[in-house]
Amino acid sequence: MGRGRVHSREFKLTVVRAVASGAKRPAQACREYAIANSVLDRWRKEYAERGEAAFTPRDASGEAALESRIADLERLCGQLALENAALKKGLANSPSRSGTR
Repeated sequence: MGRGRVHSREFKLTVVRAVASGAKRPAQACREYAIANSVLDRWRKEYAERGEAAFTPRDASGEAALESRIADLERLCGQLALENAALKKGLANSPSRSGTR
């Protein structure tokens, strides 16, 4: 599935700022800049969420990085649990050194 046209960050900001400031109505901006209303809506939403940082790559320390870190820690916990179980099993089967068993 193709992505269609790719617009620069400056172009997107120009369009969104024109609508946000009231200089242009959304329908007018869509006609003048030859973009779909759904595209403008998506741009406006991102601009509302991120402000002037909109249309730039999101911070790598964001949600995806945290999810990756959680997955790594869960893997480590699983490995440690297996090792712990093996050690307990080995200790249970070995004779006691102190002779109290």
